[in-house]
Amino acid sequence: MEETQYGLRVDLDMPYQEALARATAALKEEGFGVLTTIDVQQTLKQKLDRDFRRYTILGACNPTLADRALHAELEIGLLLPCNVVVYEREPDTSAVAAMAPLPAMGIVGNKELQGVAKEADARLRGALRRLEGTGTLRGQAL
Repeated sequence: MEETQYGLRVDLDMPYQEALARATAALKEEGFGVLTTIDVQQTLKQKLDRDFRRYTILGACNPTLADRALHAELEIGLLLPCNVVVYEREPDTSAVAAMAPLPAMGIVGNKELQGVAKEADARLRGALRRLEGTGTLRGQAL
């Protein structure tokens, strides 16, 4: 798993559609539902007539964590849901990346959010680790 200041990523030796399906399943196993699905490739083609690689943004939400966060900080909804992206790197290779909850919620400065952020981080890492076990990892920097 690769990390940056704002994200976590795994590169997988599997086609995009399979990575998308497996990412959704791995999120579900960690207690997240997918509230929104944005097909970036389709949107850019329709709105700008631009070609782009296969790329989907999943708006993942764990209702219990969202409830705790909203009760701690009403405007935390600006940072919800947790975005997870799935994109095609090359034919038959894909990447799945998730936002890093600790720095994202850390900018708010509300100490009550630290526990929520830690649990969300652990669950997102768990989902990505599940994906690492389903295909060959291709460790490359974010």
